Amino acid sequence: MHTIVIGAGVVGMATAYYLHREGHRVSVVEAGPGPGLATSRANGAQLSYSFVAPLADPAVLPKLPAWLLGRDTPLRWRPKLDPAQWRWCLDFLQACTRGRNRATTRELLALGLYSRHCVHQLVGHERPAFDFSSGGKLLVYQDAAAYGRALAQMDYQASLGCEQRALDRQACLALEPALADIGASIAGAIHTPTEDAGDCLRLCTELERILRAAPGAVQFHFDTPVSALRTEGGRIVALATPAGDLQADHYVLAGGIGAQALARRIGLDLRIYPLKGYSLTYDLTPDSIAPRASISDIGRKVVYARLGQRLRVAGMVDIGAANGAIDPRRTRSLERDVARLFPRLNAAGAPQPWAGLRPARPDGKPLIGATPWRNLWLNAGHGGLGFTLAAGSARMLVDLMRGQRPAVEAAGFAFAA
Repeated sequence: MHTIVIGAGVVGMATAYYLHREGHRVSVVEAGPGPGLATSRANGAQLSYSFVAPLADPAVLPKLPAWLLGRDTPLRWRPKLDPAQWRWCLDFLQACTRGRNRATTRELLALGLYSRHCVHQLVGHERPAFDFSSGGKLLVYQDAAAYGRALAQMDYQASLGCEQRALDRQACLALEPALADIGASIAGAIHTPTEDAGDCLRLCTELERILRAAPGAVQFHFDTPVSALRTEGGRIVALATPAGDLQADHYVLAGGIGAQALARRIGLDLRIYPLKGYSLTYDLTPDSIAPRASISDIGRKVVYARLGQRLRVAGMVDIGAANGAIDPRRTRSLERDVARLFPRLNAAGAPQPWAGLRPARPDGKPLIGATPWRNLWLNAGHGGLGFTLAAGSARMLVDLMRGQRPAVEAAGFAFAA
């Protein structure tokens, strides 16, 4: 059976990997010149399987006015005369209830923990070189009230099988001495020892290498944008590309932001909207005082991940950004965050800035599974969790395509017209 995967980001590459392992003849079609060059290129680098609670949270609502009106805030909104933006924002607000948030957290956590299992299997079997580390993660709180709410969330996630522990200031600094310069302001921290980190772009290129070298090698069509899905009799019959039509038995939409536009042309609204994020990558020196563990500065919504002799810093949510252009005001804000937390970083030169568009759905859940078109499948809309959930999502989708019951309940990720 021949399956075409549309998109060569980390979700698409993971999908191709698991399809190939199950005996499919696989082709990957990608608009860019190589794998992982869009949203996967320089993301936050954290494989954060246990920190998956959606942005749609009732605790966010009181903060929205300050965030939306402020100049240097984690979330920024550019209103447009765009029905898709307003519909997405309305759906987001409707998802900001305690019940919806708890249900989504439960579903995402199950998928996250399963994804961790899949990642560790993949790493053990294939040995990809992508600066993978298992140093755990620290959620650092400088606001006592926010820390109190986090402890309640930790207790809830513990009931779902999540391994986390609360740390006071002293224990936090003992675990991560690089935080010493802000030690006096730390209200507490939550440590998750089972979290990982890695370079998402390098994983994508490693998966390409593995799939090209494997028996029955996967075919890659780079620089090949898909302009349309050709349909007939309730099925997809071909992909329209500048190089001509491409045909297969099955098709998987895994193209991030691009999946929304392609799906709309055949009557499917995936409710995917771009949320721009930013990152900086610092090259470290022998004198750098930098974290070893992954860190999330909860107050500022900024994440830090160690990648060998580099430090990746990422954050921000810009709603309404049309492209991946870098706004220097946002990257300067990240630089100030780094200087505040790690004033003795002593990096080798200026950081490398990047911006990308997260393919986000209002409730924070990706779409994984079948569509009304009999041979079209979805693996899209992962937002900021694409790297974290890619392996588990891909494995789930392949099980569904084979008519098998996935290890994780799939109903919550199904497309609903």
